[in-house]
Amino acid sequence: MKTTRKCRALLAVSLNLVALFFSITAFITTYWCEGTQRVPKPNCSNDRKHNCINYSGNDTSQNKVHYSWETGDDRFLFRHFHTGIWYSCEENINGGGEKCRSFIDLAPASERGVLWLSVVSEVLYIMLLVVGFSLMCLELFHSSNVIDGLKLNAFAAVFTVLSGLLGMVAHMMYSQVFQVTVSLGPEDWRPHTWDYGWSFCLAWGSFTCCMAASVTTLNSYTKTVIEFRHKRKMFEQGLREEQTFIDQEAFNYFRDRSVQSVSSSVEVFPGPAGSSGGKALVPRGSMDMGEIRESLGEEQC
Repeated sequence: MKTTRKCRALLAVSLNLVALFFSITAFITTYWCEGTQRVPKPNCSNDRKHNCINYSGNDTSQNKVHYSWETGDDRFLFRHFHTGIWYSCEENINGGGEKCRSFIDLAPASERGVLWLSVVSEVLYIMLLVVGFSLMCLELFHSSNVIDGLKLNAFAAVFTVLSGLLGMVAHMMYSQVFQVTVSLGPEDWRPHTWDYGWSFCLAWGSFTCCMAASVTTLNSYTKTVIEFRHKRKMFEQGLREEQTFIDQEAFNYFRDRSVQSVSSSVEVFPGPAGSSGGKALVPRGSMDMGEIRESLGEEQC
């Protein structure tokens, strides 16, 4: 039983560690959502010859009208962007690299409170995962007493379940805020196409591992309690059977002793001639008294 309990505890610790690693990675990265943004092409210049608008003629005077033969989506660039809880980064079309902006500033004012609740829930989610992981490690490596191990196991399961619920709420709130920001966010940021990124997948993978760890911990606690109850029941049943056997032996012993004491205090004498030929059982004490009376009568005569 001890080996099986250790294996279940080790599995729960491993799942909790994976959930903690996934949650921290998702929290600090900026790939929860990614896609493309449609932005106007910049004017062509000596430094930029591609992905720009080339007006007819070389004269760039402001007093003249310039024409461009590009229509529709040809007039726009589709730059890549990716967004996390803290920052939103998009490709810099005027130079290399990326430029990032705070996603909290991009969110509509009506949704910033929900976004901050999501951030707080994510932080609490990670903190409760750390607490649950610590309790599981303590139960696995430093608990020699089974009762203390069960207590640690129960507390670890409670903290892990609470962390999973907080993580689920935080992920859902962030999804809601991002969808509202897509519709009501700044014009120069609104995505043309978007989808959830690998950080978002890591966040939900962390939630899945967290709930699996909590279920494993609860299963370990329940199985250990059931095994102890079964062993206690078998012990009490064996104790009752042993007590019944001892009582029966004692009863037989005292019964034999009482029979022996009675048989030793009784003598068998033949009955009178006119009787049916049976034998009379006369106690020794009565015979002695009769003999004494006969001797007393003879002395008086």
